[in-house]
Parts: sequence; C-alpha cells; structure tokens
Amino acid sequence: MLDCAIIGGGPAGLTAGLYTTRGGLANVVMYEKGMPGGQITQSSEIENYPGVTGEITGMELMMPWPEQCQRFGLKHEMVEVTRVSKSESGHFLIHKLDGTTEEALSVIVGTGSTPKKAGFVGEETFFGRGVSTCATCDGFFYKGKEVAVVGGGDTALEEALYLAKICAKVYLIHRREQFRAAPNTIERVKNSGNIELVLNAVPEEVYGDKMGVTGIRVKFQDGSTRNIDVPGVFTFVGYNVNNEVLKQDDGSFLCEVNAWGEVVVDISMRTNVHGLFAVGDMRIAAPKQVVCAAGDGATAALQAIAYVDEILNG
Repeated sequence: MLDCAIIGGGPAGLTAGLYTTRGGLANVVMYEKGMPGGQITQSSEIENYPGVTGEITGMELMMPWPEQCQRFGLKHEMVEVTRVSKSESGHFLIHKLDGTTEEALSVIVGTGSTPKKAGFVGEETFFGRGVSTCATCDGFFYKGKEVAVVGGGDTALEEALYLAKICAKVYLIHRREQFRAAPNTIERVKNSGNIELVLNAVPEEVYGDKMGVTGIRVKFQDGSTRNIDVPGVFTFVGYNVNNEVLKQDDGSFLCEVNAWGEVVVDISMRTNVHGLFAVGDMRIAAPKQVVCAAGDGATAALQAIAYVDEILNG
C-alpha cells in the first residue's frame, strides 16, 4: 500500500514528491512514463524562475530536480497510468498500462495540459524558435519588437495586452469580427495604442530562416492575403486538459471537473474526493508557470501528509 501516488513528473509532481517524502511519508511513488521535467524542458531559455540569473534552458533547470527528490526516498516508476479509481476497500487504485494495479492512501495528479495547435504551416517547425504559447515565458525576448498574437478568447486578448506593455506593436489575428472575451477586456484591447486588430483572418503560414521566425502570412475571408513581418508569433487557441487518468469506465470523472475539463480544487489543491489532489496546469485557474506549479505540488503534499497521518493515526 502506497502512502501517496503521484501521477505526472513535471514541476508540480516532482515538488509534491520532494515534500511528501521529506515530510515523512515512507512509501511514495511518482508515475511518469518518460523522463521527469514536464513541458518546460522544451524551452530554450528560462529567465523568470526565481534565483536563476544566468542563461539556462528548461532542460537544465529541471535536471537536478529528480535527483533531489529521490534523495529523500521518492521512487520513480517509468510506466503509464491509465486510470485512477476507488477500490472496494475505499482506497485509491492505480491502474497501469501493463495491466497491474497498486493501492494508495492518497493521490496527487499533475498530468498537465497541452496547448492546442492553431494548425498553420510552420507552427511545428518554428515552435520554440519564434512560435510560442506563453507570453509570460517568452514575451520579454521581444522587448521593443513587433509580434503577432493568434486567437480571440480571453487568454488571447489578455496576453496581447501583456505583450503590448513590452513590445513595440502587437498584431492581434482573429478569424471573426467579434471576440469571445469579456467586454471590458475587449474594450481595453481596442483602446490600446499599439495593438492592431487583424480580423476575419486566419494564419496560413509562419515562415523564417535558421535564426527563427521572420513573419506570418494571414488569409482573409475574401481570399486576399497579407504578410506581417514579425520575429515572434504567440498562439492562444485553447488547451487540452490531460485528465484521462480521472475518467472512469462509465465515462464519468472520479472528481469534479468544469466545462473545460479542468479539475475543480480549493486553495489547498483538494478535489471533492477526500485524499485526491490536483496540481499544476490541469487544475482550475492555473497560471501555467513553473514556479506556480511547484507551489501547487508543495501545497498538495502538505495536505496529503496530514490526510495520511489522520488515516493511519486516527
């Protein structure tokens, strides 16, 4: 019987592993089918993690984390978890891809979310070399330059406003005339002096050279096209929440999720199922920043320790 099962090996899962083991839980396993580290390992440069002052990649940032966690007893099983359910005894049951199961007193799920692709030519080729899905992470690299933002929802407009404070100009590309964002956000965008609305247009291709992106071509509803010279393109067309492990045989979820599939948690990362916690990008209102995910992991771990202690010691 595990004291705690951690599903996912990103910053949230690793921090949860560090805090649960260092905090006294004796039998903790982190299930991550690949190498730990999460999406941040794909970032070419990290500038906004506290204490990191030199040039460092996402891979270099995350490299020491697993070793630190394992020093306190965290075990890493390189296996895929297909589902988390409740056993007849009332404990959690961890279903693995190889057909085996493991029981656990508590579970911390941190399987993250995946940005949706906009689908234009060059998006994959230039991802991380001018194409980004995180203005907070990468916006500073384009300080004083012009960039393009693709999307029409709250996130796209909010990120466009964020970039407008850093960049010389922001081209906001949206396939319709109307936006899906909150009215006050739309008004702020329209009143911004350095945001140009490129409406009724879809991105057709991002192009560039060996150094990265040099521009984006958009196509309008009337069939005409326009080339916009920018070194950076930010896409915000939504996220796919990686919540599959919480789906049960009947299609329902083990705990409460919202309309977008994000796990509903309280300020302590607790779901509506006792002993089950959700952390990082898969939870509601996630800032989608490494430092915040790590904080989630620590918060959930402290709650899991208290929960397990209550079960074992009454």
